[in-house]
Amino acid sequence: MNRIDRVSAILIQLQSRKIVKAQDIADRFSISLRTVYRDMKTLEEAGVPIIGEAGVGYSIMEGYRLPPVMFTREEATAFLTAGKLIEKFTDHSTHNNYVSAMDKVRAVLRGSEKNELENIEDHIEVLQNYAPFADSEVNNLLPTLLKSISGKEVLHVRYAAMHSGETTERCIEPVGIYYSGGYWYSIAYCRLRKDYRNFRTDRIVRMHLTSEIFTASHPSLKTFLNKIAREENLETIVINVRKDVARYLRQQKFYYGFVSEKETGGNMQMTFLTAYIDPFIRWLSMFADYAEIVSPASLTGLLKAYICKLSQKFS
Repeated sequence: MNRIDRVSAILIQLQSRKIVKAQDIADRFSISLRTVYRDMKTLEEAGVPIIGEAGVGYSIMEGYRLPPVMFTREEATAFLTAGKLIEKFTDHSTHNNYVSAMDKVRAVLRGSEKNELENIEDHIEVLQNYAPFADSEVNNLLPTLLKSISGKEVLHVRYAAMHSGETTERCIEPVGIYYSGGYWYSIAYCRLRKDYRNFRTDRIVRMHLTSEIFTASHPSLKTFLNKIAREENLETIVINVRKDVARYLRQQKFYYGFVSEKETGGNMQMTFLTAYIDPFIRWLSMFADYAEIVSPASLTGLLKAYICKLSQKFS
């Protein structure tokens, strides 16, 4: 990072907190305290009203703002919540970029709103048993993939196969990325296999942009996702559940392919997409007396057969 960018980033960091210690600035930008003092002097000479107190830290006089962006308290809280998800479900580089962007959000808040945001931060957590990039040596994987997609730049990757563990060197033309089942994936045209492949990103051992621009016109990401759904023989299921009962299914429903829901009278109409009908029927039987099947019609017969089987077993 050059000095101009660093001084600008320090200014944003100062605006994002009420008090910032010199050591915190030094640690964040990997610079010496002497360099911090020199950068602060530069900001002061540029007219930034900085208040420095020995043993406490630096702050900016109340009322000084970087125009023109302003955020409401609710918007800032939404960004904070999103940050917790980004920390758990993306790579380090994406998370660091988000932290930098979040500092810019904090920078335009009033002092009281900064305090409120700092107070609420410790009351939001996202629990994740595993990290999608825990075993990856690629620190900036998602940004690099997105840069390749936007710039149509060929990527060279070293990829480890799931079953054999064999690693191969490939040049790919990424189409898009998506998150599913605890992992990030990239659909790309593989020049080695001369076909489209689905790459699980935690199995990408190495990657770099080649500066070669690909000119082929690839189908959209949505086209591939629809194809994947068809190949997996996913069944669309729609059920109505009594509203006062539906609220108890908040966590369970996600294990059975939950897609969306909407309120219809006194019911919640829930839509699921699943390839596993039998487990879904077993789950549905637990609250079937408070639900009705909208579609497919065949599900009603399967549910009746399952209930009859249970009845015969325990009669």
